[in-house]
Formats: sequence, structure tokens, C-alpha cells
Amino acid sequence: MSVIRTSIAMATAAVLMSGAAFAQMAPSKPATTGSAPSAVEKVENWTQKQWDEAKAKWTKNKSKWDSCNKDSDKQHLAGKKSWSFIYDCMNKA
Repeated sequence: MSVIRTSIAMATAAVLMSGAAFAQMAPSKPATTGSAPSAVEKVENWTQKQWDEAKAKWTKNKSKWDSCNKDSDKQHLAGKKSWSFIYDCMNKA
């Protein structure tokens, strides 16, 4: 009986130690430098309402809007990925 208890205790200890080793090996979050996210990163978190407001403003410049959308389509971008691309395209000088 004591052999079984010893085996169980050793197995439990091995599991606990492997968990601790894994926790030490797990990648940590990158250190923040205190810099704010880029405008393109912010766009990826916009709500539909925010996108619609920006879109209403940008569509006033029809030629640029059409060009940016065409480029987005060429890259097969959809959803919020296209939002970031179009934001960047529309805000270029």
C-alpha cells in the first residue's frame, strides 16, 4: 500500500513541477513602451458607427475613395482589415 501512495505522491509532484516549468517558459506579453497605438491599429477596433461616420466624410472625395476601395479589393481585404487599409489610404497626403 505504501508503494502506491509513494507512486501517487511522486506523480503528483511531477505534474506540479512540470506546470511550474511550463509557466516559466510561457511567453510573456511584450513590454509596453508607453506609446499609443497607431491610428491604423485604432481603426481595427472601431465600431460600425465610427466606420460609417468616417466613410461618410471620405466618400465626399469620390475619386480617392474609389481608388482606395479598388486597391483594397485587389488585395482581397474584407471587414476590419479593409477598414485599416482604406483609413491609411484616405489619410495619405
